[in-house]
Amino acid sequence: MNKLLPIAILLLVAVIFAGCGGKTQGTSITATTAGKIESQPVTTGEANMRVASSAFSNNGNIPEKYARRGAGGDNISIPLEWAGAPEGTKSFALVMVDTSARNWIHWLVINIPAKTSALAEGASGKNMPGSSKELANTFGEVGYGGPQPPPGSGAHDYVTTIYALNVGGLDLPQRISYDDFLQSLNGKVLAKASITGTLSR
Repeated sequence: MNKLLPIAILLLVAVIFAGCGGKTQGTSITATTAGKIESQPVTTGEANMRVASSAFSNNGNIPEKYARRGAGGDNISIPLEWAGAPEGTKSFALVMVDTSARNWIHWLVINIPAKTSALAEGASGKNMPGSSKELANTFGEVGYGGPQPPPGSGAHDYVTTIYALNVGGLDLPQRISYDDFLQSLNGKVLAKASITGTLSR
């Protein structure tokens, strides 16, 4: 009996050690899984998504030809390209607003196909991708309405934002306010990216 005691003790220690090892592995797996979930918030998508224009740099001056004719331009829509949209993106929406004039809408486009990554110069009204739909700007016209800051009002900031959405499209009226447009995006935005251009007269 005494000879078997050390063997029994050794077996008991081995079982306890094995049990502890199993718990540690399980905890490690759980922590790793939680880490993966926590590393995928919307802000990650926003940090990776980016938009640029070959016409001007971020916070740079918008060339006059993209301005509205009343401001001496040709009212040609600005060129844009974007990248880094997160997995699960089903469509894009775009809005260009003058934040110096209470978010005056200059360009509003919805239902841009998910495979799209650029809009060419002058695309508005002529060369828009497939299912995309241009809505009315604050001037009351459908499509792009270039910058037209009032003379003497200083430099205005024109912010263009691309939204990556988890839906294939939005069902919106032709005329919609900026606030209502943003409201329609609730729960649908996976990521967004913005570029700002300035213009003064």
